[in-house]
Amino acid sequence: MKNPIVSIIMGSDSDLKVMNKAAEILDEFSVEYEKTIVSAHRTPKRLFSFAENAHDRGVEVIIAGAGGAAHLPGMVASISPLPVIGVPIKSSNSIDGWDSVLSILQMPGGVPVATVALDGAKNAGLLAVQILSVSNKKLQSAILDYKKQLNDTVMEKVKKLES
Repeated sequence: MKNPIVSIIMGSDSDLKVMNKAAEILDEFSVEYEKTIVSAHRTPKRLFSFAENAHDRGVEVIIAGAGGAAHLPGMVASISPLPVIGVPIKSSNSIDGWDSVLSILQMPGGVPVATVALDGAKNAGLLAVQILSVSNKKLQSAILDYKKQLNDTVMEKVKKLES
């Protein structure tokens, strides 16, 4: 793997099915990434090391998925200078996903976490690409093309429905 500029982390391998949606988007835009498990509760030393060093390794955006109490995105954001995108995951020990959503969404002032919808890793991947596109014209052009394709797809459906 080349130097990853996005890090996809999750609290458990049970989150992988959801978090792979972010990886698929990053693949679509040819953005280098890494994927690993960093548990806020089971591997706190790993969490601290990861969050303290990600920017020194060249990572520019972190996508952090977590279910249940969902402390991973917020804890990483409290340590790392990088933008963190939180993906709340409806897990087996979840209260219909709301605990995860609120744990990631309700961050205290000074510790921002961009939060996407429950199981919304696809949008997390797209947001990461958009963040990177601010300083990368090639990615910005690719995002514009992607949005045009979204528009064209809907307009085709409109045309079909109205005919």
